[in-house]
Amino acid sequence: MKNIILEAQTLNKYFYEPTQFQVLKDVSFKAYQGEFLTLIGKSGSGKSTLLYLLSTMDTDYTGNLWIDKEKVTGLKQDTLAQIRNEKIGFVFQFHYLLPEFSCLKNVMIPALKLGQYSYEEIEQQAYQKLKILDLQDQALKPASKLSGGQQQRVAIARALINHPKIIMGDEPTGNLDSKNTRIVFDIFKQLSVEFGQTIIAVTHDNDFAKASDRIIEMQDGMIIS
Repeated sequence: MKNIILEAQTLNKYFYEPTQFQVLKDVSFKAYQGEFLTLIGKSGSGKSTLLYLLSTMDTDYTGNLWIDKEKVTGLKQDTLAQIRNEKIGFVFQFHYLLPEFSCLKNVMIPALKLGQYSYEEIEQQAYQKLKILDLQDQALKPASKLSGGQQQRVAIARALINHPKIIMGDEPTGNLDSKNTRIVFDIFKQLSVEFGQTIIAVTHDNDFAKASDRIIEMQDGMIIS
């Protein structure tokens, strides 16, 4: 039996501007260790809102959320920040790299913030992550000098640096062509199969979703399949 790595229980979320609107309605599901999960649905279905709740960046909801068997609902912001940094890696549609920093330095930033290893150890680990993504020869180049596909792979390496249990992606291939989309998909698949990391990705790309282990489809704030 696989470990449950994340569990959402009857999550409800409201927006109050311009008028009160319920954006998530009794959302419950479990995600397992090493599972590659995609969230799909039309714009406004609530999938990105759900991802931000799951990531603990949005705490204004009712219901309960567990990450790696720890109940995170109701915890203080500094505790949640620590959990995020240790257990969750993020990959967004836009890579958010610091353009003047080298690829290596960009990858190191979350680990330097966590502060569990020496600078030299973090540098070594960052280099290893770039190697997994076939970017070791780009390590010392400024991020601004890389192609879009390479920049997104550096962003994935940065998401991996603290060995997170879960990698969350918000349209991680939204800005990529089909070739680079395939590369990113294959990386995610490798991370789930070889390293046992759980992938939870919001996507509009049906082919990307169909090739994942499981699809959660949302409509009007509810899981419909």
